Amino acid sequence: MSLQVRHKITYSIFLFFLLQLTFGQTVTILEEGSHTPIPGITIYNIDQSKIVLTDINGEASLLVFDANEILFLKDFLYESQQLSKSEIIKNKGVVYLKSKVEGLNEIVISASKFEQNKRDIPQTIVSVNAKNIAFANPQTSADVLENTGHIYIQKSQMGGGSPMIRGFSTNRLLITVDGVRMNNAIFRGGNLQNVIAIDPFALHHTEVTLGAGSVVYGSDAIGGVMSFYTKKPQLSNSDALEFSASVLTRYASVNNENTGHLDFNLGYKKWAFLSSVSYTNFEDLRMGSHGLDDYLRPEYVTQQNGEDVVVVNSNPNVQTPTGYDQINLMQKVRYKPSNTLDFDIGLYYSTTSDFSRYDRLLRYKDDQLRSAEWNYGPQQWFMGNFQLTKLSSRSNLYDKIQTTLAYQNFKESRMDRDFGSSTRYVSEENVDAISINLDLEKRFNSKTSLFYGVEYLYNKVGSEAEAQNIDTNSTVLDVTRYPDGATWQSFAAYTSFKYKPNSKFVFQSGLRYNQVWSKANFTANNVFLDLPFNEAKVNTGALTGTAGITWSPSAMIQWKLNASTAFRAPNIDDIGKVFDSEPGSVVVPNKDLKAEYAYGGELGLKLDFNNKVILDLATYYTFLDNALIRRDYELNGETEIVYNGELSTVQAMQNASKAWIYGFEAALEINFAKDLKLRSQYNIIGGTEDNNGIEEPIRHVAPSFGRTHLIWERKKLLFDAFLVYNNELSFNQLSPSEIEKDYLYALDADGDPYSPSWYTLNLRTQYQYNTQLSFTASLENITDQRYRPYSSGLSAAGRNLILALKYRF
Repeated sequence: MSLQVRHKITYSIFLFFLLQLTFGQTVTILEEGSHTPIPGITIYNIDQSKIVLTDINGEASLLVFDANEILFLKDFLYESQQLSKSEIIKNKGVVYLKSKVEGLNEIVISASKFEQNKRDIPQTIVSVNAKNIAFANPQTSADVLENTGHIYIQKSQMGGGSPMIRGFSTNRLLITVDGVRMNNAIFRGGNLQNVIAIDPFALHHTEVTLGAGSVVYGSDAIGGVMSFYTKKPQLSNSDALEFSASVLTRYASVNNENTGHLDFNLGYKKWAFLSSVSYTNFEDLRMGSHGLDDYLRPEYVTQQNGEDVVVVNSNPNVQTPTGYDQINLMQKVRYKPSNTLDFDIGLYYSTTSDFSRYDRLLRYKDDQLRSAEWNYGPQQWFMGNFQLTKLSSRSNLYDKIQTTLAYQNFKESRMDRDFGSSTRYVSEENVDAISINLDLEKRFNSKTSLFYGVEYLYNKVGSEAEAQNIDTNSTVLDVTRYPDGATWQSFAAYTSFKYKPNSKFVFQSGLRYNQVWSKANFTANNVFLDLPFNEAKVNTGALTGTAGITWSPSAMIQWKLNASTAFRAPNIDDIGKVFDSEPGSVVVPNKDLKAEYAYGGELGLKLDFNNKVILDLATYYTFLDNALIRRDYELNGETEIVYNGELSTVQAMQNASKAWIYGFEAALEINFAKDLKLRSQYNIIGGTEDNNGIEEPIRHVAPSFGRTHLIWERKKLLFDAFLVYNNELSFNQLSPSEIEKDYLYALDADGDPYSPSWYTLNLRTQYQYNTQLSFTASLENITDQRYRPYSSGLSAAGRNLILALKYRF
């Protein structure tokens, strides 16, 4: 063999091993179960002198590390791992990380606005990640919450979803999106639909704090806080552009849903851009075939040749009209000039078409359908959000500081017309909301941490109303729902202290002082109402606090104990609203209102038997004082006035009640094998409120409810067979305000309204073909039950086949 040939062979062998060495030193990190790539995983050595991050495809080069060096893989949503570089190469460069979203080691943000271990927090926090959201196939973000098993959802129409948490609802619950408060000055005590404005396809994860959250979030956070965190733009680990995208299409048979979604990420070294768009079209919703006839839709109103006509519904199981469509847009920009400084900008927009308020279309008067029209106009929401995050290891004031500046605009409208009437009443509302938050975190040592911050909120309300004559196309001004130009402001400072002397014991406490001002002028509305005042002002302060401990005497047992106070200051909806609360009643303004306060406690116990059987128990109690509630009222000495052409009983919001709410929650998980597990959640809620010395049931205390899942997961397949169930609320258990809405309910043997028990059998499956393509199918309400969740005007979906296809590239 010649020398030249030997050199060529030697060179080829050297090149072969060089290529093997190069390609063998790339790691791909995938999520266990779904096998989807995980971007942003931090990989570092023991002294953190070498650090790399996985890119959008979950990949990172390991060339900077030595062959036998121990590498640490870390991300707050996944369980950390440590492996040697040689082990990773031996495993062909693939590492699977397990999601922490259901474990005690999960990191949550909502409890203090900064990352904390869930195990350290004395309150119950429920988390859902994007993987679980995708598997559940929810139509709206209200359905995301319902799938947790802890939250009850009321729907007055298909374009809705009003959460109930531990006996509280509407403006006694707080919603945040990427840390920005969504609650505004016209969030009402009636059912709220704002949560559907949040795109479930754009969510990274969701956290729900069960119980009071006023120390961190201020007014309204009495019953719980729903925190939605959207996807964040991903940076590139090199100077080259990294591009990723995903597309999804989904179909649901029960309302002929057609959904399309697209998002894509452009990642540079310091800049990243994330765009997201979703469009959904729903037709009328079909209820189940087997159940009570009370919920059927035998007839509805339509216009023929300019006249209102009652027509027979060809399929009484179809709830006509309930269909609508919705579009969600999101654009995010991220700039990270250094490891200690991060800028984030987010633009969010959501709008619906007009949609019927279905429950109002069910009402009869003298055996005739009462309304010819009752529609919500487009529900629009826009938010611009700027956030600056800075880390510092040298500052005496903070280790991490976060500044958030946001502007939001909300628009909504209502249009209603009685059967046979030529007058259509139209009202349009909008709110401009500005918020500024400064939040800081300081860790003094491994045992002691301090979180503190300040917040300023400003809301301005716009409200217009007119009465339209549909025959002549003429319009006249009418009383507005809210006093036009009303303002609501809040300033607050808060602090939270955490002490963790060892791994078994954690103490956390906090204080917040809040001052709230609101102002409304009724001069324009007094043309119609003749109120005894032209202006209303509220200036109220509130001091709230919380203290709690978590104690883990062993790996098997964990105790949680927490006590807290919370408040809700009157908003413009409370002091200034004019509307027909129900047939024959009208709500008028009341300037003499003050804040309501809640005092509560929670005790939790978690038992973990070697991760084979896990039992999680919690009990809670809340006392609500000076409760703001709608009660009969006198206006200029009169108890009745004519409103929209009808003699109506006068009502107003008043600090006229006290309430006592209590409950018990139990969760069970049994891991039969690595591939097979059972999960079950059950919630028992009770409560009464005082009505002039008489104790009555509370409107937003849901019946006992729960769900049980049997889950099998192996390699690329995931199956979930589950049962959802709900107890009865008898006539005697309904609040007086619900009894007055008997058209929503079934009738018992005595002819009285009640909410029957119900159940559904369901099956979901997901097949992950590869890291790019996944297919999800669900068959819900398999037995086609006809039922209506408590307090809802809309009957639930009948048998429903849902198909979704997602592709990543």
